[in-house]
Amino acid sequence: MIKALPLNCTLKANPLESSSTDAMLAVVSEAFRAKDVAVSEAVRVAALNIKPGVTSDEGEGDNWPALRTKMLAHDILILGGPIWMGQIGSIAKRVLERMDAFLSEVDDNGRMPSYGKVAVAAIVGNEDGAHFSCAQIFQALNDVGWTIPANGACYWVGEAMGSTDFKDLDATPEMVSKMAKMMAANAAHLAGLLAGHNYPQ
Repeated sequence: MIKALPLNCTLKANPLESSSTDAMLAVVSEAFRAKDVAVSEAVRVAALNIKPGVTSDEGEGDNWPALRTKMLAHDILILGGPIWMGQIGSIAKRVLERMDAFLSEVDDNGRMPSYGKVAVAAIVGNEDGAHFSCAQIFQALNDVGWTIPANGACYWVGEAMGSTDFKDLDATPEMVSKMAKMMAANAAHLAGLLAGHNYPQ
């Protein structure tokens, strides 16, 4: 069975504090489960000690090695996070920076550990910036070996300078549900293909 891991890159470290990223990842996870993908419990990255750096182990107390192992045990990475100041938040950027180590962790065929694995983005915010955030995420993920499917992003942005968050909506907007379903279908299909036929040397 294809497995997906949601990473919640909200800036809120307390797992008991709800976030709009939680709400978006719930929508996306439901869409993946409808495509027979086993979705693991979301990891709230801000609750971990992910040290700054560009290696796979930055020393004592670094929680990245365990998170790295967990990510690579899944076929699909769902990178979720908020827009702040028109760009993806700092927690998601920390995750992307730590993946830089993949560039030097190639196998005998020159493939990074993320080869053959799929990544998608789930973005929320109350301002413009969803496309820019996805562009940042996708270019970084592509640089370190992840494969991005067609329609690989699901996002929602509220009114600029507004006060309504995604988690406060009475219902999921129809277009967000539609995007989530398309993203899940394409990502699951691609992950299934790559699971049996990884990239050649």
